[in-house]
Amino acid sequence: MATKATKASSKSSKPKSQVKSTSTPAPSRVEQARAAAQSAVDVPVGAVLEVSDRVAELVEPFSGRTAAQKQLKSYGTQLRRTVKRSERRGAGARRKAATEARKTRNKVEREARKRQRRVETTLKRNRTEVEQRVRSVGDQLAALRP
Repeated sequence: MATKATKASSKSSKPKSQVKSTSTPAPSRVEQARAAAQSAVDVPVGAVLEVSDRVAELVEPFSGRTAAQKQLKSYGTQLRRTVKRSERRGAGARRKAATEARKTRNKVEREARKRQRRVETTLKRNRTEVEQRVRSVGDQLAALRP
């Protein structure tokens, strides 16, 4: 219970807008200029060190003949793997495209046969109907002739 009392007594009764901040004062112009100058020097020096590290990483595997041969063999292996992976992906895409084309072709051919049968059936029915009408009219004319 003593902790609650101390917490309550440590709080300020002033609203937050009236409480003065205890943060560090704003840097002076001299300090800002010094920081800008340091940054202007540090950036190029850091960039040179970074480039130096990267060049060392590139040159390190080629420091000796055996190390260079080993690194080149590694590059060859990586290249072969990448080419094989690309080949597999290409083959898969080709098979998928061929399958889709085959499905589409079969669908179009089925639809064409279906329409052809429908046209042939309609044509046959109309022909039979016309022939029957012609015979009927011919029979009627024959019956009218003396």
